[in-house]
Amino acid sequence: MRYIDEYRSEAAAKRMATRIRQVTTHPWTLMEICGGQTYTIVKYGLEELLPDEITLVHGPGCPVCVTPLELIDKAIVIASTPGVIFTSFGDMLRVPGSSKDLLTVKAEGGDVRMVYSPLDAVKIAQSCPEKRVVFFGVGFETTAPANAMAVWQAKRLGLKNFSVLCSHVLVPPAIEALLSSPTNRVQGFLAAGHVCTVMGYEEYIPLALRYQTPIVVTGFEPVDILQGVYMTVRQLEEGRVEVENQYARSVRREGNVPARKLMAEVFQTTNRNWRGIGEIPNSGYALSPEYADYDAEKIFSVEGIKTRESEECIAGQVLQGLKKPHQCPAFGTGCTPEHPLGAPMVSSEGACAAYYHFGRFRLGRTSAPEVVVT
Repeated sequence: MRYIDEYRSEAAAKRMATRIRQVTTHPWTLMEICGGQTYTIVKYGLEELLPDEITLVHGPGCPVCVTPLELIDKAIVIASTPGVIFTSFGDMLRVPGSSKDLLTVKAEGGDVRMVYSPLDAVKIAQSCPEKRVVFFGVGFETTAPANAMAVWQAKRLGLKNFSVLCSHVLVPPAIEALLSSPTNRVQGFLAAGHVCTVMGYEEYIPLALRYQTPIVVTGFEPVDILQGVYMTVRQLEEGRVEVENQYARSVRREGNVPARKLMAEVFQTTNRNWRGIGEIPNSGYALSPEYADYDAEKIFSVEGIKTRESEECIAGQVLQGLKKPHQCPAFGTGCTPEHPLGAPMVSSEGACAAYYHFGRFRLGRTSAPEVVVT
C-alpha cells in the first residue's frame, strides 16, 4: 500500500480535478453513499474543485445517523436496567433518544461503558459473571464481521450473560430504494470502499445494470474521491454502465470470504427501519435462529417500543440527499454538536457535523436536487 500522503496530495487532487473538468460536458448528479466520504468532501472542500455541472449529494451512509430513534430508546431502557453493563462505541453514547442519551443514563448511575471492540464486551462478560453485559451492535457491513465474531465467541465460551442489541444495515438495498423511486435524480454512485472490502462488489453489478446507473467503489481520501468522481463521470459521458473499482488497493470483487462466511452463519437478513427514511426491505442483519439466545431485544422485552421522530429535525431529508445540512432552520443554532437534535450532528461521519465543523463559512452551492426514497 502506498503512503497515505499520496492520496492527500494537493497537486494530485488538482490534476484529477482538471481531468474531471475536461471530461464533463453535461450536468450530472452523483451521490457518495458513505459518511466517511462526506466528511472528506466537506473537510477538504472538494466540491469547490468540481465544475458547476457536477452536483454531489450526500447519501444515507452514516450508520449512527440512520439508527432509528426507537432503537436508541430501547438501548436507554436496557442500559437503565439494574445489573446491566451496557457497552457501545463512543459516538453512539451521544445520539439523542426521545428524551435523553446514553451518556445521561451513565450520569444517572447506569453502568454504561465505551469499548473499542465488541470482543472487549465479551471479556467484560467473562470477568463479571454476576452482571448482564450488552453490546450495542451498530454499523454497515463493515463492522458486522467483528460483531458476528463476538457472538460466535460468546457461544463458544458458553457465556449466558452476554447479548447484542443488533442494528446492522446494508448498503445495496438502500441504493436500490433510492434508484427505484420515480423521482430519483441520482445518476451515479460512489460506493463505500470499506463496505466492499468486506462484501466485495458483486451485489452492485445487477443494481447498476437494472437501473442503468454507474457505480464506482471509492476510497476515502481526497484523491480517491476525485478519482471516483472522474471514473463515474467518464462512464456517464461515454454512455457506459459498469461497476468499477477505484479502491483496488483494498477491495476485491469477492470481498473477504472468511468474514462473509462467519456473517452468514451468525446473521440473517431482515427488514430494517432507517432513521428519517423508514423501513427498507431486507436492508439489515438480525441474529439467526441459531444465535437467538444472544438477542438483547428479546432478552429485555423491548421489541414493542415505538417512538415518533422529531418533526423539527430534517435528518431524513439530509440522508436522502433532498437537502443539505445548512438548509435546516435549526442548523448551527438549535442543533449543534454540543446539543444535537439528530444523529447526523453527533457522529463524526454525519453530514451535519461535517458541515458544522468545516463548512459553516464555506457553504458553496445551496441547492440539492430532489431525491425521494419510497
